[in-house]
Amino acid sequence: MPAHPPEPPEDDAPPLRPLPWPLRWLLHAFAVCCLALGIIGVIVPGLPTTVFILMAAWAAARSSPRLYRWLWNHRLFGPLLRNWAQGGRVSRRAKWSATLLMALSGIVLVATGARPWVIGVATTSMVCVAAWLWRRPEP
Repeated sequence: MPAHPPEPPEDDAPPLRPLPWPLRWLLHAFAVCCLALGIIGVIVPGLPTTVFILMAAWAAARSSPRLYRWLWNHRLFGPLLRNWAQGGRVSRRAKWSATLLMALSGIVLVATGARPWVIGVATTSMVCVAAWLWRRPEP
């Protein structure tokens, strides 16, 4: 018996379940918004990419098979989605990137003279997210 299960082919996305058209339309709009925010997050430090891409894939899987397959097979987003689908795995590179960007965001908050309660809430949230993220299994 092999130590690791075989990797699914790149186009072997999980099955899709169609919903009534009004819900599909709303979920599709949500998927497109999340995808846009995820793409912006690739460029803008401090704006998360992973969570928006995961939400976009979730909504697209229920609303737009074409968008879902595009995400699943995308060069940048596909591996992230496949790792998550295989047990919530997050690459070490993604963990380090997220941690460093959260630290940078905290430094920016302090340097810009944000209110102490804002710094406290943001820092507490980022520490919780980082702790959760580093507990995720790696691919």
